[in-house]
Amino acid sequence: MGASTLAVAYLAAAVLFILGLKGLASPRTARAGNRYAMTGMGLAVLATLASPQVADYGWIVTGVAVGGGIGAVLARRVKMTDMPQLVALLHSFVGLAAVLVALGTYVTHRDAGALNALLLCELGIGSFIGAITFTGSVIAFGKLQGLIGSAPLRFAGQHWVNLALALAMLGATAQFVLGGGLPAFVALTVLALLLGVLLIVPIGGADMPVVVSMLNSYSGWAAAATGFTLHNELLIITGALVGASGAILSYIMCRAMNRSIVSVIFGGFGTGEEATAAAGGEARTVKTAAVEDAAFMLENAGKVIIVPGYGLAVAQAQHATAELVRALETRGVEVKFAIHPVAGRMPGHMNVLLAEADIPYDKVFEMEEINPDFATCDVALVLGANDVTNPAAKTDRSSPIYGMPILDVHRARQILFVKRSMKPGYAGVDNALFYQDNCALVFGDAKKVVEGLIQALEHS
Repeated sequence: MGASTLAVAYLAAAVLFILGLKGLASPRTARAGNRYAMTGMGLAVLATLASPQVADYGWIVTGVAVGGGIGAVLARRVKMTDMPQLVALLHSFVGLAAVLVALGTYVTHRDAGALNALLLCELGIGSFIGAITFTGSVIAFGKLQGLIGSAPLRFAGQHWVNLALALAMLGATAQFVLGGGLPAFVALTVLALLLGVLLIVPIGGADMPVVVSMLNSYSGWAAAATGFTLHNELLIITGALVGASGAILSYIMCRAMNRSIVSVIFGGFGTGEEATAAAGGEARTVKTAAVEDAAFMLENAGKVIIVPGYGLAVAQAQHATAELVRALETRGVEVKFAIHPVAGRMPGHMNVLLAEADIPYDKVFEMEEINPDFATCDVALVLGANDVTNPAAKTDRSSPIYGMPILDVHRARQILFVKRSMKPGYAGVDNALFYQDNCALVFGDAKKVVEGLIQALEHS
């Protein structure tokens, strides 16, 4: 393939990537967006393999076979509930690849006597972005997988330590560019690896969706840096698209949580001493409801708003919920869905689950659209959405989630909260909603409870 043909193929792939991102902006066009992106990636891979710069296909074919095989197995086996941690792990692979490419490029160019200041600058930047992405994503994976506690890990002078590490890393990068050689490269990479850990461990569970989005941005910039190293224009474009879109999404999500992106990245909020204190007050009683009682309330309601959360995802209750919607609508009940921007463990988690169950898009509303409707809602049915419905975010200044906009479930005439136990949500904060007079808890697995509601409606 000639240079001009390769350039045209890369341009076409870049256009397809842009169309893919545009498609992902709406649930209605998300599937088409995915098809555009996959087609663009296929074209990019084929064009790269046909490039005259590729002289040996042995290792390439081996890598594609191994990586593709692992990807195919994961795609078939990973549940939607495990998708956030898989995404975090994939981000770590991108970061590690950037570090390895930088190291390999340095060694080959050093041996060929082809090093220069610009290349060394590219290698240094690519390595430290990749290293931060790698360890930060591994920590995020551990938190999401439950291997590491979701509570933020903080210590005295943490911000100053991070600042010192960042300055030392930049100093090592400058030394590397000025001819410090492999020891300076190793130093900047090790410092960046440590910084990646320390940037993520103080971030609590409530911030995990933002962290996943932020790491997605980091992985994009790491890929773009690798593109400069390899002189691959498409990799630069693709990395820049991912980096910019991830940064914009992180900013949007931080606005939805009433937090500055700087405070989330460098301080975080979530569980900790305040959360423990909030959960450790005097015992309070809650109302409970049997499935049959809940079904009676739903059947006699005029308007029902369903709030899906991680509990729905864990139980894989989306298809049963779709059946419940149909059962209620045949009885003349108006049903809507309320989605919080950070519900679940990653951006868009709930939207994907509802789309999987073929729930019509016109029934799904974002927080700003649906919040005014709760005041006129007869029943709000909450399926495991804990932190994003907690009114303490509005009323309790000592709460770690204070200031985070929530779904106004507390304003509904009657609240049915489906929950497996009284254990707090991912942020570790007790939900004040449970103790309101208009709230009743229905204990049990979300899928089994919803299936019980359907059976109760059928026999009513």
